[in-house]
Amino acid sequence: MKRVSIELLEREASTKGDKKSKRKEGLVPVEIYGKGVQNIHAYMRIKDLAAMPHGTTFLIEAKLGNEVLPCLLKDIQYGWLGDNPVHVDLYNISNVTETDVEVPLEFVGTPKGVELGGTLEIHLHSIELKVDPRNIPEKITVDISNVDLGGVLHVKDLNIPANCRLMEDPEEVVLVVAEPEETKEGEEEQAQEAATK
Repeated sequence: MKRVSIELLEREASTKGDKKSKRKEGLVPVEIYGKGVQNIHAYMRIKDLAAMPHGTTFLIEAKLGNEVLPCLLKDIQYGWLGDNPVHVDLYNISNVTETDVEVPLEFVGTPKGVELGGTLEIHLHSIELKVDPRNIPEKITVDISNVDLGGVLHVKDLNIPANCRLMEDPEEVVLVVAEPEETKEGEEEQAQEAATK
């Protein structure tokens, strides 16, 4: 599991004006909460937030004073333009043995059906798992090279790590390789002709 170390700055009770001033200094307010722990108010450098990984699950080692808090990124709130962060929520997992997380799916290979003219239609890009937050997989790799024309891949077909519990419907569709439209039309015409004979 990928780990990211950041240093937080202590934050006393502040007004909206104080927070606005801090944002101009490149800082964003952070709320840290968790099971059986006291809520902590702090500031994070916006550049540290921007440098965090995308498209993968990771553990944040948040240093605040002499403490290092293991956290998960729970939420980022943005301003009305949607481009500048105004608040961050971190989940302190110090006392947590299991948590629900969304883990991204990484598809590798080219389906046989696509090579035959089919169209790959992806229905799920991530799945929900219950797992020890210290051992969250960064991603689930899915080899799709053997999916043929008309083939369907379900959640139950995924290779889930032994330390994880699946929280999705096993029958839910992950992806399909749809047949070309002309093939479908040809089959329909043949079926109609057969029906009229």
